[in-house]
Amino acid sequence: MELRIEQLTKKYGEKIALRSFTYTFIPGIYGILGANGAGKSTLMNMITDNVKRNEGQILWDGTDILKLGRSFRSKLGYMPQQQGMYNDFSARAFLRYMAQIKEIPKKEANEQIERLLDVVNLREEAHKKVGSFSGGMRQRVLLAQALLGDPEILILDEPTAGLDPKERLRLRQYISDLAQERIVFLTTHIVSDIESIADDVLLMKQGELIKHGAPDVLIASCHGRDLEDVYMAYLGVE
Repeated sequence: MELRIEQLTKKYGEKIALRSFTYTFIPGIYGILGANGAGKSTLMNMITDNVKRNEGQILWDGTDILKLGRSFRSKLGYMPQQQGMYNDFSARAFLRYMAQIKEIPKKEANEQIERLLDVVNLREEAHKKVGSFSGGMRQRVLLAQALLGDPEILILDEPTAGLDPKERLRLRQYISDLAQERIVFLTTHIVSDIESIADDVLLMKQGELIKHGAPDVLIASCHGRDLEDVYMAYLGVE
């Protein structure tokens, strides 16, 4: 399992949103750090084929994802930052609805849903309306829907935003457990989340990948105490 990105570039008129991005991803958790406008969202949108590239390639096990089309998109799971859900749906009904959208056969979907409700510790609340859920519970429902179809690539956009410390810790543990056989992208402004679970950290600035490495290696490279020091050393205040 390998996602290889080569010289990926995206322009909006004269503005370069992503410049010659090159990296190879294998199973593990990849923390993507950068200020607003650094190119994080552009990169994720190009991996999901929601934004067209100007230059470069995105290769899944050696084949460009444009050739793979739908078969590649079926390998993706996406957890959005915004908690947009149907508040009158129960958690189970919401997951069934998302399974229909993903065209997962009903019997298989029901089996997956029950398993995922256990994974995110929501079986006892599965009959309740998501509109009554706490922020952490809603995030867990969104994580469960991202896992429908057993995706090999998981994109998590600010998954712990707005959660209290206990919920953040719990969700981080779920994410860590999921990454054994998946490529997991974690984009967040909460640097401590990335430091605690990421196998590799990518620092982006103005559309470019400027530094990458394991958290402890990056911390040592700038003689810092934690990843916050790395962020300030390489990315500064934008």
